[in-house]
Amino acid sequence: MINRSLVILMALAMSFALPTFAQQTGTPDPELREQLLALAKKFEDAWKNNDATALALAALFTKNAILLEGSEPISGREAIEKHYKELFQNVHFSNNHTTYVPESPHAMGTDGKAMWENGAWSVAWQVKGGDPVDGKGFHSSVAVLEDGVWKKQLLTSYVTPPPTKLESS
Repeated sequence: MINRSLVILMALAMSFALPTFAQQTGTPDPELREQLLALAKKFEDAWKNNDATALALAALFTKNAILLEGSEPISGREAIEKHYKELFQNVHFSNNHTTYVPESPHAMGTDGKAMWENGAWSVAWQVKGGDPVDGKGFHSSVAVLEDGVWKKQLLTSYVTPPPTKLESS
């Protein structure tokens, strides 16, 4: 009896898992990738214009989004907008470019309303009164459909430190 119950339980588990496994292929769904790239273009345009307002960068996040790009998480669209407004008041960004790994995005679940992606970014920034600095790093995010529009629910960004000069002994 236990063996039979175990077989039934395993069959049920596999039936729930198969639709998710079926989505995991080496190449992303072309329509989903187009939607991801359209969202990325909106991000790049907002960065290019140093525009943190609700009509640009902050509007690309869900109401309950989390931003992880510094020393502590920033929670919620309003806090993210405030963060970027303060940042853009003191720093000018240019030459922003974001790339995605060829396998991105990856569907999450089976309803087509969530995806995750990852890739690399590069940007030049200049703090008021300072010299321009080129930076680069990696990013990942989770995007969800909110009111029929793709928005970031979680965005992480990592700055790649410049190589350190090795001292010879």
